[in-house]
Formats: sequence, C-alpha cells, structure tokens
Amino acid sequence: MTTSIDDLKNAARNQVWAALTACGAVHDTDVYGRIPNFVDSHLAADRLAALPAWQSAGVVKAVPDKAQLPVRARALREGKIVYMAVPKLAKQRPFYLLDPEHLTVPPEQAADSHVAADIAPTVDVDSLLPIDLIVCGSVAVNRHGVRLGKGAGYSDLEVALLQEAGLIRQETVIATTVHSLQVVDGELPESEHDFSVDLIVTPDEVINCAPRRRSPGLLWECLPAEKIAAIPALASRASAPRRS
Repeated sequence: MTTSIDDLKNAARNQVWAALTACGAVHDTDVYGRIPNFVDSHLAADRLAALPAWQSAGVVKAVPDKAQLPVRARALREGKIVYMAVPKLAKQRPFYLLDPEHLTVPPEQAADSHVAADIAPTVDVDSLLPIDLIVCGSVAVNRHGVRLGKGAGYSDLEVALLQEAGLIRQETVIATTVHSLQVVDGELPESEHDFSVDLIVTPDEVINCAPRRRSPGLLWECLPAEKIAAIPALASRASAPRRS
C-alpha cells in the first residue's frame, strides 16, 4: 500500500501540532487544523523587521492569520502598504488594501483581519502594485524552505494569482514567521503547486533557504470544480479565454 503525498503532509502537520500543544507553545485552545498562533510571534516579527528584505520593502503581501498580526501591524506603523488576503479568497476582489496614509484606526487595529474587513477596501489582483515581500503563515517548514500550510491550499492560490499577474519579481522575497518547533530538520513532502520560502524567521533565529522554488502559477488541471466555483477570482478567470 502506497502513502499519498497528502497523507505524508498530514502526518508532518500532526507531528508539529502535537509538539506545539505538548510544549504550550501556542495561544490556540486547539491548534489542529490551524496556522499556529505561536507564542512570541511578536519577537519573530521584530527579528524579521531587522532584515534588509524587510527594510527595503514598500509593499508587503501578508496572510490574515493571527500569528502574522504583529508583522502586519509593524508594516503599517512603518508606512508600508499591506495587501492581506480576504479569508478563503471569498470575494471577487480577493485582497484587502491597507494603506497607512488612509487608515481610520491605529495600525494595530487595522492589521486585525476582522477590523480590516470593516475598514479596508478590497482590490482585484490586477489593481495590486508589484510585491516586495510576501509573509506567509505555515504549519511546518524545513531548512530548505519547503513549507506546509494547514492543507486548505489558499496560500498557494494567493501566490499563484500574484505569480500569474507578474507581481512576484526576481527580487521579491517570500518569508514565513514560525515557532522554532515548526522548523523540521528532515525532508517535507512537496506537490507541484507548492512554493518555497526564502526566509524562515522564528523568535530565536533567521534561516536563509535554498534552493528557491517559485509558484508555477495556477494549475487548472489540479483545481477541482467546486474550488474554482467557491473563489470568484478563479471562476472569472476560468471563464475568460485562455492564452495559448
């Protein structure tokens, strides 16, 4: 009996979730099935902010997860434009635009995904500026930059949309902030649609990763019809004429 890649990924996720729970390293009452809201995430954000990739970035794309809230808040305090994905990409315009020059609440509040849903305009992929830095959440990562999310595939789709729109350039850096227990020393399974991270930042260290593996873009043959139908940005692209 063979083990599928999905089974291997789930086993790796479960090991990390169990380790985090056993060590009391998360704020979540139940971390299983989630991007871990890890303890001292603000320290990881501080360490990320000391890096040249952060300091040179004017436009940051970030996930809406709680673990990356300190990253989003710091970016806004420092005057960076932040694009944050609408949860589950459930709107035709699938990103919130958080512009520090037009916030109606303090950055720490605006960076909260629930507050952003009330105050931030949504924008389509075609309206985004080129991205300098992508900050994603992860369940597990290894030192080569292979990452596993929670298994829903939304981060892969977000990055694929940006890749196809030409918004991820050679100089764009992809980072993740995680607890040290989320960093796996061995191999992690990868799928064709996965992307790697260039930087792993924990409260205790920065890990530079290689080799770089960028998103291949949208792999339509791998997307089930129900997923396409549930994400308006995908549904509209699926119905548009494809370039040959």
